[in-house]
Amino acid sequence: MNDEIWKRAEIESPCVKICVVHPEARICIGCLRRIDEIGGWSRMSAEERRAVMAELPGRAGLLKQRRGGRMGRIAPQG
Repeated sequence: MNDEIWKRAEIESPCVKICVVHPEARICIGCLRRIDEIGGWSRMSAEERRAVMAELPGRAGLLKQRRGGRMGRIAPQG
């Protein structure tokens, strides 16, 4: 795979090539951007990109969720 397309003289993309949108948080689990941010990245100004990049670390918590499975379905005893 040729990665030259990802190397430009502008602010780097936060893309880590794990492109999966979390169904509830509606953000990419790889880069933490919203769909509109991903789609509009190439048209954003450097300032707009920096603003998005500054928000990304705070979005990581949106992906944390309680594990379900069997234990999540069993009513507590007591």
